[in-house]
Amino acid sequence: MTREAAAEAHVPTPRKRSDAFGVTFLATIGIVMLAWIAGLVWGLMAFMTWLVS
Repeated sequence: MTREAAAEAHVPTPRKRSDAFGVTFLATIGIVMLAWIAGLVWGLMAFMTWLVS
């Protein structure tokens, strides 16, 4: 003997948004990380040049 639910739960499914926001967010993080790493490399090169001279 099985009982059926008296009322089904209607949970609204979230709408699929376009991934433009996510792609923009990831691209921004990538650019910032690249600039940060480039700054570290530049600083290391400047320090080594100063150290050798």
